[in-house]
Amino acid sequence: MAFIEQYDVAVVGAGHAGCEAAMAAARMGLKTALITMNLDLIAQMSCNPAIGGVAKGHLVREVDALGGVMGEVADAVGIQFRLLNSSRGPAVWSPRAQCDKQLYRVKMREVLEAQPGVHIRQAEVVDLVVEDREQENEGIKERGNKGTREREEQGIGNREQGSENGLGAPGPDFGTGESTISHQPGELPRPTRPHRRVLGLKLRDGRQLMAGATIITTGTFLNGLIHCGEERYPAGRSGEPASVLLGEALRALGLRTCRLKTGTPPRLDGRTIHWETFEEQPGDADPTPFSFRTKKIVQPQVSCHIAFTTPETLRLIRENVHRSAMYSGRIEGIGPRYCPSIEDKIVKFPDKTQHQFFLEPEGLNTHEVYVNGMSTSLPMEVQWQIVHSIPGLEDAEMLRPGYAIEYDSVDATELDRSLKVKWMEGLYLAGQINGTSGYEEAACQGIMAGINAALWLKGQPPFTMDRSEGYTGILIDDLISKGTNEPYRMFTSRAEFRLHLRIDNADRRLTPHGRRLGLINDEAWAEYEQKQARMAALARLLNSGKVDREKLERAGFGELTATAGLTWAQLLKRPEVTIEPLLSVLSGQLTNDSRLADYARWIQDRAFPPLAQQQERAKDGAPQFGVSSDPAISRSTFRNEARAVETEIKFAGYLEQQKKSIEKLKAAEAVAIPEWMEYGVISGLSREMRETLERVRPITIGQASRIPGVTPAALSLVHVAIRIQGQNRERNFERAAG
Repeated sequence: MAFIEQYDVAVVGAGHAGCEAAMAAARMGLKTALITMNLDLIAQMSCNPAIGGVAKGHLVREVDALGGVMGEVADAVGIQFRLLNSSRGPAVWSPRAQCDKQLYRVKMREVLEAQPGVHIRQAEVVDLVVEDREQENEGIKERGNKGTREREEQGIGNREQGSENGLGAPGPDFGTGESTISHQPGELPRPTRPHRRVLGLKLRDGRQLMAGATIITTGTFLNGLIHCGEERYPAGRSGEPASVLLGEALRALGLRTCRLKTGTPPRLDGRTIHWETFEEQPGDADPTPFSFRTKKIVQPQVSCHIAFTTPETLRLIRENVHRSAMYSGRIEGIGPRYCPSIEDKIVKFPDKTQHQFFLEPEGLNTHEVYVNGMSTSLPMEVQWQIVHSIPGLEDAEMLRPGYAIEYDSVDATELDRSLKVKWMEGLYLAGQINGTSGYEEAACQGIMAGINAALWLKGQPPFTMDRSEGYTGILIDDLISKGTNEPYRMFTSRAEFRLHLRIDNADRRLTPHGRRLGLINDEAWAEYEQKQARMAALARLLNSGKVDREKLERAGFGELTATAGLTWAQLLKRPEVTIEPLLSVLSGQLTNDSRLADYARWIQDRAFPPLAQQQERAKDGAPQFGVSSDPAISRSTFRNEARAVETEIKFAGYLEQQKKSIEKLKAAEAVAIPEWMEYGVISGLSREMRETLERVRPITIGQASRIPGVTPAALSLVHVAIRIQGQNRERNFERAAG
């Protein structure tokens, strides 16, 4: 008899999605198992040792605002912080942190092990324990790849929900799961699948791990295949086995899958690099942390360096591109358009004579250097030649070659907005398995899947975001409405309301939700409320105080005209006026208000040496530990708060326009499309349109409008059909009752 463990939630995979999913479920009071094939590689940074970036930083801020942990861990191990796009508008400011790769793993594991309710297990998942709903009255039937067997129903999980199915979940009644609707000749029949429920997992060591809800976050491990030139071999990532049996089990369930590809560059020995050859790229003097709760940057800060290709580099790639797995036909999967390999860049941009690389340290206690921008699947000897063709890398030793990896992903249109498989109860997917790329895209899906699995088990409605509430909502909506045939990467350009979705207001948008869900503790909530009160008081001061000519001149704006009778807020609307000089001359008013005194101290602390200048360096130039950076973090915190107030004032007109557009979006989202909608009987819809709508099964008119190829005319037909089919159903029910 199999050894059985029982949990409320089981999370498969301890990458960036899995860690957030497990933490969220456990913080919501559920006994959660986190299964990984290697306990020492939890939250491994498989590719670049960095968190954040353009739009990705927005996602990390949103995860943090909800109560996730990626931002706090990145802040704890960050060795270089930069606020990207700071010369542009506030909508596209994005934080990025170079992290110590090894410390990130260690810190994330510490966080997980300190969380009550998280139970980490090292094992390989080989199959799912699945119940066919049509058999529920005849005893539960387990279905796997090796046949079926009957077993007695067992109570699962450690919580008493009082539900009829005994599994701690609401368990909607799907009947037999097979459609009995008849269709007229020429009509498109609605495709049906038997509704099933995932009851747990089968492990390679023979155990069964039973759970009320299962979240799969397998990253690139599903049938992973590594390519390095002419060589290829199964792997989840370099040095780790692929998850083959689980991949086959998911396919056997009937999930639509496709092959995607990503890649990674070579790693170099920093001791063999001539650093003086390259342009230094230091971090910001005052770091901008990811987490709203971070008070201190504890790691010393280091620089990255910038390198460029040479004509010899381009020649080597052109002459050997046929040996790349991408161009030799060996790779079936589609790679990321916006993070191409170096050979892809050379082929697709033949007129470009130079390409940029970044030499990024992988940690403080290692000499390993990541060559950002040199992702490749060329043979190792060609990679060696390419590296040596770059001035400053002539003597560089390659510690690890770059490679491409292709893997299975699931068509995300199989999911609903809570990231649950539509026709499979208790099964959630998050991360790269849904077709995304990047740690940050994975993390935001992970926390949403963890939250919704917990809510489902508690019998509560799912927590979802629409496109006006966060980049997380945009990502999920894009995936479930459009799917993807290439690794999906988040950009600020994907947001219709990006001025509304800034990094500085992520907490105001989402922290109240995190508090309601139980992910924000009392201390963090108190700090959030204090911050909101502080910012509101500053806005009131600027809106009520009148411009004083003497103070205006001291602020450096003496040349401005037509300022009589204006408030400071009205003056701030002018493009040439910024908030910092104004606060410097309003320090008296700031000091007199206890809520604003912190801003006065920030203005005074600007004379304090920045973080980079506080650090002592050893003789060899290596940064040392033990740096206190409280003043630097305080400066960046209050500076960013003040700039957030400035943004709300300066762009008030644009924000008001966006609010009106958001209201229109919400009106469209409010028109629900019932689950029973039969697209096959809607007269006027083309066959292609019917197939598309049947495949995605949108839940609102708004979602349907974002499906590629769905026209306004088709939306009108669907809108009318909701009413007509609803009336027909009511008449049928009345006849059946009579």
